[in-house]
Amino acid sequence: MTERAKPASTEHLKGSVKEAIGKLTGDARIEAEGKRQKRQEPPPKATPRSD
Repeated sequence: MTERAKPASTEHLKGSVKEAIGKLTGDARIEAEGKRQKRQEPPPKATPRSD
């Protein structure tokens, strides 16, 4: 079977979205807030599936 990564945590995903929106709109505060939020919540590690 193939290995699948667990879905990203909600907080990490929110941080990624905030960072992207900040970059797109040129809002450095939102971009920095997103980066900070991502650092606080590390992405989950991929684990092999047990089928």
